[in-house]
Amino acid sequence: MERPPAGQQDPMAFTWIRGRLVVVGYQPDGDSVRFVPDDLETVRGLENGDRVEPGERDGSLQLRLDAIDSPETHYQDEAQPLADEARDTLLAAVGFSDVAYDDGGTVTSSTPESVPAAICAALVEVNGRPVALLVTGDAVTSHADGDEVDPATVVDASVNAVQTSNGRAYLTLYTSTPEPVRARFLELAAAATGAGSVWAADRSGGFTLATQADIGPEGQLILPKLFRRATDYLRADSERTFVEWVKAQGADNDPVEVAGQRTNLAELLTEDGDRVSLTVPLADLVFVED
Repeated sequence: MERPPAGQQDPMAFTWIRGRLVVVGYQPDGDSVRFVPDDLETVRGLENGDRVEPGERDGSLQLRLDAIDSPETHYQDEAQPLADEARDTLLAAVGFSDVAYDDGGTVTSSTPESVPAAICAALVEVNGRPVALLVTGDAVTSHADGDEVDPATVVDASVNAVQTSNGRAYLTLYTSTPEPVRARFLELAAAATGAGSVWAADRSGGFTLATQADIGPEGQLILPKLFRRATDYLRADSERTFVEWVKAQGADNDPVEVAGQRTNLAELLTEDGDRVSLTVPLADLVFVED
């Protein structure tokens, strides 16, 4: 099909983009990995495609896997419980094995060095990452590069669905995700509550926040978005309470919809001394992506 100029594609039109995944020299995690497109111009045709900055070494792009958020392996050099398990499950699911890391968590070798893959995406987010459903294996060749694809037909074949179904990643929905795709991920997440899942370990509804260790690898597991805000707060060494600090963070006081009503993350938090609580079920949150 003829591709529209970069930035002029229908924002709800999802494009099939073929390429390969690479991990050596990078720090993949449970919801993000690097992707080398066969044709960069196909990526440029996505909404906000001009935000993409390919890596100089291999032309790879960092992906953001849609609808999921896994525990952090290295945010500000800090990590969460179950982060390594989420990363290892993702890499195995896409087809990497014998993955070796250095002491900083960077991949030094893998088998194979790259894996054929395809993404189904409509836009590039503010950090320059295509927001994508990711597939590997036989599904890669189910569409030609540049084809327009209904994302609802891709969900069950995606690695995003694998990480949701096995409980390695939190369901994290955005307004940019079409309703049928959201609905399917809600179904998958509802069935992923067993032992070892993020849902079974989650303490977002009430956790202690006095030091980084409280939410570190041996501490309490909370929604990764909350973890990132809490980590930034602790580093800021602010005299404000956590909720007061989040309220003052502008765009980082994330706009969110709950039952169709728009609010901000700080309005959904309560605080009693060192005890912080998210007051709504995680599955009810839809983060606003303008």
